[in-house]
Amino acid sequence: MAKAIRKIEYFYVEAPNKPGEGARVLAALRDAGVNLLAFSGFPQGRKAQMDFIPEDSAAFRVAAKKAGLKLSPRKTGFLAQGKDQPGAVAEIMGKLAEAGVNVTAIDAIAAGEGRYGAIFWVKSPDVRKAAKALGI
Repeated sequence: MAKAIRKIEYFYVEAPNKPGEGARVLAALRDAGVNLLAFSGFPQGRKAQMDFIPEDSAAFRVAAKKAGLKLSPRKTGFLAQGKDQPGAVAEIMGKLAEAGVNVTAIDAIAAGEGRYGAIFWVKSPDVRKAAKALGI
């Protein structure tokens, strides 16, 4: 299984779905010294949704306010990191399935140098059950 799985806080922003919007937002966060553990962006109707998983939620909120971003309420997800091997994510998904937890969304990637990372979300009522199933 993953070397480390932890609960994370994340926030999302709805923004115009146009060239340069993601670059503008990410540059503002960079300039404020915000480190992101993960970032995901995708179209949502006529807009775009950007999901942010900051290393430091308080610093992120300050920077987002300064950048004029309208943040969603704080939400909870999970971050898995570990040795890249066949079945690493399958094992996580299997444990959640055995516990009866449905995964809302997941993004996983080989991170190079034999490592992988994954971010995944479950419905709010299932966060505790998922954490217990994953041993965190």
